[in-house]
Amino acid sequence: METKSQNKRTAIYPGSFDPITKGHLDVLERASKMFDRVIIAVLKNSSKKSFLPVNDRVKLIKESIKELDNVEVDSFEGLTIEYAQSKGAHFLIRGLRAVSDFEYELQLCQTNAAIAPDIDTVFLTTKPKYNFISSSIVKELSDFGTDVSKFVPKSVVEYLQKQKKGN
Repeated sequence: METKSQNKRTAIYPGSFDPITKGHLDVLERASKMFDRVIIAVLKNSSKKSFLPVNDRVKLIKESIKELDNVEVDSFEGLTIEYAQSKGAHFLIRGLRAVSDFEYELQLCQTNAAIAPDIDTVFLTTKPKYNFISSSIVKELSDFGTDVSKFVPKSVVEYLQKQKKGN
């Protein structure tokens, strides 16, 4: 017999979120209305130099999503599809800003479908006002001391300001 938790429609929203942006939050808020449970999964990629430590990214995301009751934050290493399987998820959420994102995301989607055909990918486009925002742009602007409050949640702005003062 299936338990209540097995009937829940669980989705994984994976990414580096280095740092999380308002575009990410836009996608997450809409995904939270579509699924019973959403896990925003922060990828630990040891082969990549991160802007923010994983633990700090997780903390900042948690501070940014307090009002989303059905959203959890976690971190993981390895393949996203294996992480999704370990959490009993049947959906992956992928955000698209522009057409240029689609080709790469489609390739990932098709690879994941070949590995785990029972897990579907749902593409959500960001609102037009967030299309140009990326974590990379936020990093660069922050490095040059530019105000990034239009692009990231308040918790990230405060974190970055503390980091600048500490240097």
